[in-house]
Amino acid sequence: MKITMKDIHKAFGTNQVLTGVDFELLPGEVHALMGENGAGKSTMMNVLTGLHKRDQGTIEINGEEKYYSNLKEAEKNGIAFIHQELHVWPEMTVLENLFIGKELKSKFGLLKTKEMKTLAEKQFKKLSVTISLDELAGKCSVGEQQMIEIAKALMTNAEVIIMDEPTAALTEREIVKLFEVINSLRSKGVSIVYISHRMEEIFTICDRITVMRDGRTVDTKPIPETNFDEVVRKMVGRELKDRYPSRDVKIGDTVLEVKGLARPGEFKDVNFSVRSGEVVGFSGLMGAGRTEIMRTIFGLDHKSAGEIYINGKQVSIKNPSQAVDLGIGFITEDRKDEGLVLDFSIRENMALPNLKSFAPKVLIDQKTENDFVNLLIKRLSIKTQSAETKAGNLSGGNQQKIVIAKWIGIGPKVLILDEPTRGVDVGAKREIYQLMNELTERGVAIIMVSSELPEILGMSDRIIVVHEGHIAGELMKADATQEKIMTLATGGQ
Repeated sequence: MKITMKDIHKAFGTNQVLTGVDFELLPGEVHALMGENGAGKSTMMNVLTGLHKRDQGTIEINGEEKYYSNLKEAEKNGIAFIHQELHVWPEMTVLENLFIGKELKSKFGLLKTKEMKTLAEKQFKKLSVTISLDELAGKCSVGEQQMIEIAKALMTNAEVIIMDEPTAALTEREIVKLFEVINSLRSKGVSIVYISHRMEEIFTICDRITVMRDGRTVDTKPIPETNFDEVVRKMVGRELKDRYPSRDVKIGDTVLEVKGLARPGEFKDVNFSVRSGEVVGFSGLMGAGRTEIMRTIFGLDHKSAGEIYINGKQVSIKNPSQAVDLGIGFITEDRKDEGLVLDFSIRENMALPNLKSFAPKVLIDQKTENDFVNLLIKRLSIKTQSAETKAGNLSGGNQQKIVIAKWIGIGPKVLILDEPTRGVDVGAKREIYQLMNELTERGVAIIMVSSELPEILGMSDRIIVVHEGHIAGELMKADATQEKIMTLATGGQ
């Protein structure tokens, strides 16, 4: 399928998101679409698939002008869209999610459950997915939910698949498997639009790249004719020196210490500490227990054994409120369901964990709150017209910045970052890394859970590797390599 989009314009009220975008997708190519958060990438694909109606411009499918009214119509015509924000139904099983709206039925209207399971198992096998089809989707991790969404799109027999940050929650091993599937699809003539902020992936899997900036198409080139620095320069409109800012922070005394922490079926005998001014990276494969450990420390889940110490004093954390009172902040990996209230404004989201400081008596000090919010919007370069804009109306990367901003205000002693740069562009990533450095300079102890090995290696002072619910090893920055981390993560010595 060949798709040509010419001079596409789209505005939401007074906010002009697309201002003359051109895009071409050829049959059997993997075409990278890159740009900063808010550049208009997802909006352009939403216009293509009928989720948004264009204000101006033309769309041609195989040489004929064609416009879809909704996602279902686009899918029916061979275009599948794997969205960055996952659309799983938590109270339904994995199997029900895979076939929602596309259930196989007999002539009497009965579900062909056995046939659906056979098709699902076949697709899962291609992706090396081992999730039970009878499991409730809401009990699956973010990474597992991502694989469900990918499998669902692949089962449509689409001619074009749009992948918006498909690897954001996947481990290295799962990414390798996904790339094998993409190569297989390409060889069969299926076209892929690959939206990602992970530069290494773009140069590994894609044939061509289109760069967008501020709602416009900047350039389209074959991958062999460009490089990392040129792509970044076109994305951000400037040179971006050093992906990971240098760290020169004085590391102090132990702030958080965990001894013998356990939770049945998830992890056991977890022991580690984090010092003032230190960034400790947590690495491991999906399902290893990294997120579960952090949720337990923060009081979201209850431990069955173990002790937690803050500044040498044993503490009891039974809920997140107690954790916050002790100076612990937690940026969850699932920003949509756990990190934000999407119907609340940016201001309201940022103020939520900080209401005590804004309302020392009864009434909220509006000026203090507004000054705090506007300072963070500026500091984190959040693209918005107003602090009153609903969080749900922002791009994924800008939503992530709000999640980070709201926890800075509590003045944390310990800040847990679970996949802090998931779905964030290269320029915004560096801003987050710089912010991490500023926080550690103030003595904040940071735990960073990340599936991106370059990020773990680039920002951590120490690296703790988790394998099947226990700590497999610890590496100092100077000794750490991707090979050593992956050896520990897969059970090696």
